[in-house]
Amino acid sequence: MQFYSKEDIQAFDTVRFMYIQTTLTGHIFTITLNRPEKRNAFTPTMAEEIIYAIAYAHYNPEVRCVIVQAAGPVFCAGADLNAFHDSSANQTNDTLPQSREEARLGDAFEQLLKPSIAKVEGPVLAGGFLIICGCNFVVSTPNANFSLPEVKRGIWPMQVMASLSKVVSDRKALEMAISGRNYTAKEVLDFGLVTFIVEKESIHSEVDKLADMICENAPLAITAGMSAFQQIKNLAEHEQHAFLKAQLDHLLQSEDAKEGVLAFKEKRNPDWKNK
Repeated sequence: MQFYSKEDIQAFDTVRFMYIQTTLTGHIFTITLNRPEKRNAFTPTMAEEIIYAIAYAHYNPEVRCVIVQAAGPVFCAGADLNAFHDSSANQTNDTLPQSREEARLGDAFEQLLKPSIAKVEGPVLAGGFLIICGCNFVVSTPNANFSLPEVKRGIWPMQVMASLSKVVSDRKALEMAISGRNYTAKEVLDFGLVTFIVEKESIHSEVDKLADMICENAPLAITAGMSAFQQIKNLAEHEQHAFLKAQLDHLLQSEDAKEGVLAFKEKRNPDWKNK
């Protein structure tokens, strides 16, 4: 990843996060946004913490699925503009390795080659879209709402556009940015921003079921497939099939591919080695 290297995440156990919490349970890595008193609006330091946690998940072979959730009634209110505009308002975390580039959540999620789930139980505003658009699955409660209110404050959701345009149509992205209005979970489900809506009392079990299902599948194949999916975007159309065939040929030589075929023949669950 461009922000942190594999060597940088070796210090993970010594980092004391200020604005997030992380847990690794089996193969599931959970990131909890933990600034509820500020509606989980992220400062530059909080964004770096999230990106560092994403880098850890990306490089750690034990992690097969990432869940992003939030403490408090608001999932994320976007960027804390005071902290971004006034460096004195941003409290730094001296235990965190130095990021190699300015923190950009959209790019960090784009580079995460592990399936990710956003568990949304409250409003998502402004830069919070960088998180939900960056996740592969968004599971929301019915009461959550979604808005890009930047135009009401004289600005525009610039970075969000790059992430949002990969999820919804250009027309819908512009509608949301221009209107600045609140959208219900049902509305954003209809145009693909949310993957599933589940009742609040069952969202934890439903997200856990989804994460468990993901973890049952071959982790090496998923990572290779997500990487290939990213790479074909930069290839000419006439080059894509040849590239993907070469990727498949390489994957077929893996231990996991051989184990998958053998487990199927023997009618048992495969024992994935991520190799």
